[in-house]
Amino acid sequence: MSLGNLYILSAPSGAGKSSLINALLADLPRSEVQLSISHTTRNPRPAEEEGVHYYFTNHAEFEALIEKGHFLEWAEVFGNYYGTSLPMIERSLEQGVDVFLDIDWQGARQIREKVPNVKTIFILPPSREELERRLIGRGQDSAETIAKRMAEAESEMSHYNEFDYVIVNDDFQTALSELKSILTAERLKLDAQAIRHKQLITKLLNQ
Repeated sequence: MSLGNLYILSAPSGAGKSSLINALLADLPRSEVQLSISHTTRNPRPAEEEGVHYYFTNHAEFEALIEKGHFLEWAEVFGNYYGTSLPMIERSLEQGVDVFLDIDWQGARQIREKVPNVKTIFILPPSREELERRLIGRGQDSAETIAKRMAEAESEMSHYNEFDYVIVNDDFQTALSELKSILTAERLKLDAQAIRHKQLITKLLNQ
């Protein structure tokens, strides 16, 4: 059993998932929690860095990795591949690091089939009105795109009951505190603590 936990964090666009992950990573050391970095065959955008936002590769290299079973999950989107590296996740988990995957409910289903003990968390907005307000507030999308995102959000939110935990992101700091509480609770479970404190328990019981 690994010391770290694998988490999936899913949410409709505008629910605040990325902000929560970024705040969590900023508050906790990298030795405790990390965000999994995906491989992709698309070209880097101007502000993106290799090994920070993605691992950029080409189609031939990606397909070779597929053949080797390198990916925990992968998909082709608009002609480009995206995939989650299994060896990288395994190394982090063995070192006691909690690893987060930022993927949708469909990806969560794929991973749950391969990793039954994965912990899944769904982020909900406090209301449809607030979700729409946040999407408009970004100032990035047209009214048509926002309407499409709202329709997609309704479909995504209908799968909330497939997840282990649900957080309603009404007050950001409360939602962040709840997210941290999940990590703490999972780390305090019997199996994890028995491994983490094996020497102590052995001494306490004189075994």
